[in-house]
Amino acid sequence: MSEHRHWGGSIRKLWPTETEKFRDHLLRLDRDSRRMRFAHAVSDGFIEDYASRLSEMGSVVYGYVVDGEIRAVAELRKLGDTWGREAEAAFSVEPGWQDRGIGSELMGRVIRAARNRGVMHLYMSCLAQNRKMQAIARKHSADLRFEYGEVVGDIVPQEPNYFSVLAEAVEDRVGYMLAVLDLQDRLVKAA
Repeated sequence: MSEHRHWGGSIRKLWPTETEKFRDHLLRLDRDSRRMRFAHAVSDGFIEDYASRLSEMGSVVYGYVVDGEIRAVAELRKLGDTWGREAEAAFSVEPGWQDRGIGSELMGRVIRAARNRGVMHLYMSCLAQNRKMQAIARKHSADLRFEYGEVVGDIVPQEPNYFSVLAEAVEDRVGYMLAVLDLQDRLVKAA
């Protein structure tokens, strides 16, 4: 999972200064994509509030970025105040970017980030009809079970090692450079 350009864009961590881009991505999701992401219908106001609290949640968020716009995200959220044995993953991909393998690539990044933080159980839950998310979870060896109309997946990441930590650190450096270039490009276009 190197930081190459995929499908016309790049996958990288989002920085705290990119909350508006994260929000804009969630606002572009259609009704069905929002329901699949949040397990129920959500309003624009809900999304505004959710995105504004991103930095407070202590999440690690990867985005698929095309021409400075986020088209898909994967969130790794700690369960509790600190990183512990368990964490949760959540995903959203805009309709025009689905079925291209982006969600699966994002899942790989989240699993490695969980691994490097010592997470032993990475959970994801989705509606029972969200077959795409279930297929992605299966690709990454998730144990899936049905609970109250939802599917809960449990992925057991490997223990961190030198190479997994180094790969994330290198991608962070490249991702930071790409974020700076995105910002520079926006400033040039605005001038």
